[in-house]
Amino acid sequence: MRIKFQQNLDELKERLLVMAGLVEQAIQRSTEAYSTRDTGLCEMVLRSEPAINRMEREIDQAALDLLAMEQPMAVDLRFIIAVIRINADLERVGDQAVNIAQRVQDLGMFANVDVPVDIPKLASLSSAMVRKALQAFIEGDADLAQSVLALDDQVDEMNSAAFRSLSTLIGQRPEMTPQALNALIISRNLERVGDHATNIAEDVIFWVRGADVRHGAIAEEE
Repeated sequence: MRIKFQQNLDELKERLLVMAGLVEQAIQRSTEAYSTRDTGLCEMVLRSEPAINRMEREIDQAALDLLAMEQPMAVDLRFIIAVIRINADLERVGDQAVNIAQRVQDLGMFANVDVPVDIPKLASLSSAMVRKALQAFIEGDADLAQSVLALDDQVDEMNSAAFRSLSTLIGQRPEMTPQALNALIISRNLERVGDHATNIAEDVIFWVRGADVRHGAIAEEE
């Protein structure tokens, strides 16, 4: 029975990683679409959303079935809870990719102008946070997960700087308001991606160490 249970846990982990791959691809496509104004990439992101949503439901159900049938204890219980939480954050990262794709589609109606915000750099950093958090999950590495938390401040500062720069641009160049507002929304979407990566990293720490570090709290489980 223990062998079968471990196989089920491994399968749950694999399903979550498949979903993670879809979500990472969606973010990559949406941010590339911003750089290239490729609306075809936007359509690919929008078409991927139903599959991500379906996988979220399936993973949640599989995790709940394990909780109901096996009544796991200690580290296995924490693992399943972490999977449920990470699953939700991955789905929300997918939502951010959709939001970015929709903003890029809106930008297609306006002239392609330079705005004072480095969206590709912000996208690179927030995407790196997601990859590192998922790597920590794959390896069960709480130290690696901890390193993700430190990156969130950088993403927040870049988003704040974008807000300041784009607000100034709107005041000085009102004709560029549509482009500036869309860039501002995309910056905020990417900041939210960083937040979800932080959540994933915190859930890895919870699983591995039994410590709740959300909101700066530390509660070790004996």
